[in-house]
Amino acid sequence: MKLKEALKKKQFVVTSEIQAPIDQEPEDLVRSLSKVRGRVDGVSLSEVEFEGVVGDTINTCQLLDKNQFEPIYQTTTRDKNRIQLQKDLIEAHDAGIDNLLVFTEDYRITGDSLQEMMFFHVDAGKLQSVLQHIREGQTVEGDTLKSKAEFLVGSGVESSWGKNIPDLEMKEMEEMTKLGAGYFLSTPVFDVDQFAKFLRRVDTFDVPVIAEVMILRTAGMGRFLNRHLKSGLVPEWIIQKLAQAPDKLKASTEIFADIVTGLKDLCQGVHIITIGGEEKLKNYLDAAKLK
Repeated sequence: MKLKEALKKKQFVVTSEIQAPIDQEPEDLVRSLSKVRGRVDGVSLSEVEFEGVVGDTINTCQLLDKNQFEPIYQTTTRDKNRIQLQKDLIEAHDAGIDNLLVFTEDYRITGDSLQEMMFFHVDAGKLQSVLQHIREGQTVEGDTLKSKAEFLVGSGVESSWGKNIPDLEMKEMEEMTKLGAGYFLSTPVFDVDQFAKFLRRVDTFDVPVIAEVMILRTAGMGRFLNRHLKSGLVPEWIIQKLAQAPDKLKASTEIFADIVTGLKDLCQGVHIITIGGEEKLKNYLDAAKLK
């Protein structure tokens, strides 16, 4: 079943994320997911650039499709003009990809400044312009495309706010709803109660919400995320449980399963970030009784 159809039927969906390979063959990366074939509703490919080398996202998406995984083309918009964005989306469509997950380069907006608000609207407008044209079978320059391109569009939202949801966050969700977003993807969830408060306070405009869940295998990974991604993102009790556990894998799967269990009645799915642990994903799906 296609991801779009599963969301429409209000099923609890499971997606995961990998990076377009730079230091390994795409076939090896796809092979590492073989144990979860049929158990995930989609696999997203993030664009990666390292020292000028860019991962082959489109080719890897095609390989996923050939190996019975539904690919989700993940892209950013901040550093792309309309022509470049259009080129990438047409190439994805021609490769048979019909799922799009889009962010700005850093979609975790933390303020309500005029500059940020103006920048966001320019960014959303750029994406809307490109999508509208290719849906109608035309380029932004007015040329005719071989076929119309229609994507299921997912959009990232910041979900760690407490009592107050910034106005900019609401504007972002409203604009993406007007653009035709098929779902919102949250930032990483470790505190289910806090996430539940966010959902109660925010208007999701009847758009499904999928919660991002990171697999933490060691205490060091939790400390790294707190130091480099966002301070306090990983609760201290999770870090201590991993640090003190004699069986790290058991502790890691228990933490993951508890978070997912708490999310099943709150939202419409989970997006699993394996952080390089694709081969162990089956263990986590089993522990959380997913699929």
